[in-house]
Parts: sequence; C-alpha cells; structure tokens
Amino acid sequence: MILADTLVQLAYDPGIAPNEGGLPGLAVLKKVMGSLNLFAIIAVVGALAVSAGVWAWGHHSGGHQAEANGKKGVLVSAGAALLLGAANGVVAFFSALGSQIS
Repeated sequence: MILADTLVQLAYDPGIAPNEGGLPGLAVLKKVMGSLNLFAIIAVVGALAVSAGVWAWGHHSGGHQAEANGKKGVLVSAGAALLLGAANGVVAFFSALGSQIS
C-alpha cells in the first residue's frame, strides 16, 4: 500500500510550463546570453586562427607534436563553433522533446 502511494506521488503532474512573462528582466537576460554567445564565437575565431597557425608552423618546422596539437585545436574550435551556432536549435529541440514526455 505504501509503495502504491509513493508511485502516485511520483506520477503527479505539477502543471508547470515555461512562462515568458513570469519574471521581470527576461529581455535583459536574453540580451546577456546573446552577448555571451557572440563573445564565445569571437573567441573561437581567435582559437581557430591560432590553431591553424600552430598547425602550419609545426608542419613546416618538422614539429610533429605542434602539428598534432594544431590539428586538434582546429577540430575543437570547429566543434565549438558548431555548438555555439546551434545552441538555440539544440535547446529548442530538446525542450520540445522533453515537453512531450508525460
């Protein structure tokens, strides 16, 4: 009997949904997050340029470790740029997916 009561409590739907007008300052928070995303993208551009330079320098100087690190840096920078650019879509996708769970 106690187990059944616990399962009923776990299955309770609180009825909470995202509310865009619920708290003040939402517009400011959106601007701050957008600015942080922009700064991160600019940093990734710098990291990509430095990594490409290290890759080229390592290749032409015979530094195999520097060449490998430059390649890794280019790949990591490209992946970070992909994730930063797709951040809104990824969050929207999983939020919509999560809202379908009942």
